[in-house]
Amino acid sequence: MPKGPKKFRLSRFLGQVAFYLLLLAVFAYLVFPFYWAVVSSLKSQQELFQTPVSYWPEKLRWQNYRDVFIMQPFGRNLLNSAVVAGLTTLLALAVGSFAAYALGRFRFAGKRPIYYGILAVSMFPQISVLGGMYVLIKALGLYNTWWALVFSYMIFTLPFTIWVLTSFVREIPAELEEAAYVDGAGPLQTLLWVLLPLMAPGLVTAGLLAFIGAWNEFLFALTFTVDDKARTVPVAIAFFSGASQFELPWAQIMAASVIVTVPLILLVLFFQQRIIAGLTAGAVKG
Repeated sequence: MPKGPKKFRLSRFLGQVAFYLLLLAVFAYLVFPFYWAVVSSLKSQQELFQTPVSYWPEKLRWQNYRDVFIMQPFGRNLLNSAVVAGLTTLLALAVGSFAAYALGRFRFAGKRPIYYGILAVSMFPQISVLGGMYVLIKALGLYNTWWALVFSYMIFTLPFTIWVLTSFVREIPAELEEAAYVDGAGPLQTLLWVLLPLMAPGLVTAGLLAFIGAWNEFLFALTFTVDDKARTVPVAIAFFSGASQFELPWAQIMAASVIVTVPLILLVLFFQQRIIAGLTAGAVKG
């Protein structure tokens, strides 16, 4: 047998092995922090600091998860995060859908500067707008309320939502709108009954990323809330305290981190196909 084909098959096999080893290394790198959080949440406080380090607890301490809700009203914090993230997502999708329809379908003066201006807003770091947002929220009487967080979160969720949905609107054939207009539908009816169902992957992608961003946000939640009336889970976890002011309950902090992370993982797994479709919209032309 010629040596050429044999060497080719060998090099191809070695290339595949190297690729899967690299993929396994990247997977381990990404998954290990969550694995360590789960393991740490099941250990005792003493076991967390023992040497050598153990990669699995000697005894599973499920009590740490119960202690999370005993140490402070963590259930209230979860409710706050769910309501704030949900309202932020719905508001971003509602406003973003109309904005994307206008930017993706209509021609008007200044459309391109407006589009790039919307994207530019998301480039500013949160700390740069924190002072102005604080003064505005205090003036409107929204301090320490859900709406203070919802309106402030729109700063970083709305630009991305508009960007994703505009790409989807541009990919939808214009003939569908024309057919709707012929049947007597107006622009609003066309958007609601023709375009929105076709934009489902984009809506899911933008909505899920907006929800995750609002769920994990810390700086605005820390600044615009003062107690558990509106305090969200990232800030609540930061305020966990142990038996004394010099001790941090790391086991309970890890347990709380797992509690707030699992719902996001389940959402991503459930909507993964639509997320991929939404992120790759417009990537292939033809």
